[in-house]
Amino acid sequence: MATINLHYLQNPFPRPTFSPKRLAMRAPKMVFKWGCSSSSNTSVGEDVFSLTSSSKCDVDYLGQSTKGDLNVNLQHLESFGLDGQATLEGPIEQIARLEAEEAGGLLRDLAARLSPRGIFCSRTLNLRSISAIGYDMDYTLIHYNVKAWEGRAYDYCMENLKNMGFPVEGLAFDPDLVIRGLVIDKQNGNLVKADRFGYVKRAMHGTKMLSTQAVSEMYGRELVDLRKESQWEFLNTLFSVSEAVAYMQMVDRFDAGVIPADLGALDYKGLYKAVGKALFRAHVEGQLKSEITSKPELFVEPDPELPLALLDQKEAGKKLLLITNSDYQYTDKMMQHSFNRFLPNDMGWRDLFDMVIVSARKPEFFQMSHPLYEVVTDEGLMRPCFKARTGGLYSGGSAQMVENSLNIHGDEILYVGDHIYTDVSQSKVHLRWRTALICRELEEEYSALIQSRGHRATLIELINQKEVVGDLFNQLRLALQRRYKGRPAQTLAATNMDERELTESMQKLLIVMQRLDEKIAPLLQADGELFNKRWGFLSRAGLWDKSHLMRQIEKYADIYTSRVSNFLNYTPFMYFRSQEQTLAHDSYLHYCSEQNGTLTNKE
Repeated sequence: MATINLHYLQNPFPRPTFSPKRLAMRAPKMVFKWGCSSSSNTSVGEDVFSLTSSSKCDVDYLGQSTKGDLNVNLQHLESFGLDGQATLEGPIEQIARLEAEEAGGLLRDLAARLSPRGIFCSRTLNLRSISAIGYDMDYTLIHYNVKAWEGRAYDYCMENLKNMGFPVEGLAFDPDLVIRGLVIDKQNGNLVKADRFGYVKRAMHGTKMLSTQAVSEMYGRELVDLRKESQWEFLNTLFSVSEAVAYMQMVDRFDAGVIPADLGALDYKGLYKAVGKALFRAHVEGQLKSEITSKPELFVEPDPELPLALLDQKEAGKKLLLITNSDYQYTDKMMQHSFNRFLPNDMGWRDLFDMVIVSARKPEFFQMSHPLYEVVTDEGLMRPCFKARTGGLYSGGSAQMVENSLNIHGDEILYVGDHIYTDVSQSKVHLRWRTALICRELEEEYSALIQSRGHRATLIELINQKEVVGDLFNQLRLALQRRYKGRPAQTLAATNMDERELTESMQKLLIVMQRLDEKIAPLLQADGELFNKRWGFLSRAGLWDKSHLMRQIEKYADIYTSRVSNFLNYTPFMYFRSQEQTLAHDSYLHYCSEQNGTLTNKE
């Protein structure tokens, strides 16, 4: 039984009298029922509030479902002598402003929302309308120490390459060599960073960065197109780090001509295939996962808040699903280690989830149907199964089976994963599920951006100065050109300048721009070095534009954040609203508004 404090105040003055803080201090206590269940028919203070069901839901002004919204039961208020309208005296704009100010004060303790631990919204998402939340496991619910996990994957990969006859002596794992979101050019043995349009901004051949001139010559006429799988391989996840490091190092060995001829006529594509085969064997043969499960504390970074965030969601009536490509025994050991010690009341990790699916074979899980098996023993023994049920543990199957068994479809399901393609894009494209991307590197990038504010401000100021000076230089250049043709310049001032004055002004401005370039170039090259010295920021390609990775995130992930436990700073009823998207002409509209305001003030 829970209590809510309500207060009714007859106030002759036209100001709002209904506020959480004032109510808590001055209100008489009223008791009502508060139901807490994992069922979608959760009873929530049914005497005071009513819950909008899926059969009665509508859409709000942003086009989001109103399913899960709470509504005030006015009849209940009247039975206590309260009038819903009388408690809100005065214009609603005034009421809302004062309530928002007070609410902001009460929410300041949740400062993590405005930090690297925030949840960021690309497409408006109302969590109240979400009936089920599905989770990937690796690098989503469980975060591995990248240097440890990928370092061991790299070691096994190199050992397998050595057994295949490749020269690997003297090579070591370098996790700073690559970042997520880069693209391997298998045709040329390069690793590239592209902007949102696919234009290559930086490139590395083997382990050596290419000059801006070399990048322009090689990719000036070519765009990165991820649909061309024969050439491009996108680094979707942190699992790609070990593979990319090994491949770029082997490109160096290939270029040096030290790869034995008896391995066959290799090119860069064949080399990539060999590295992929060596890494695949490391996973399939079980050596790597066996080592991790025997000493998980060496590889897994614990997060005590994560199980509690999921517990909030479950108690709010969300059905929780675990859908992972890992096998049952590995999943069970990893989840026991990461969850059980942080759960209350002797709960186990299985108690959190309404359905667990291992060996899911994503992305095919979202695209087609595979045989479904029920896991019936702790050793992973399975038997054929034709229909999933709540509380079950399964292997294989399909997303369509999940929808049918839970009687939940499409945008009532939120899927959370770290792999842009396997987890996020496929669940959205094929099923229209809502999506959340986990990207742990956001925390480091956020901090690096904060530390880089002074650097970037100086850089932007210099670029703006060059733009203004350059614009004047171009005006004078055009004035000189028109003068030779006997036509006036664009401005009266330029028209009235004599030829010597024009020429001397242009010479001065040209020198200024050249000296600005000497300042700007190294500053621009250094932008993002606090995150990665070779590649710069994860989400940016150059000073102004978004990276190809950021474009993929915005396209396929409704929300994105650094870790699942960040949900603990919000509520399972949060309404995530996307921000205004700025357009190229917005700055001109702002400029025109300022000019109109100036004219109005002068008048």
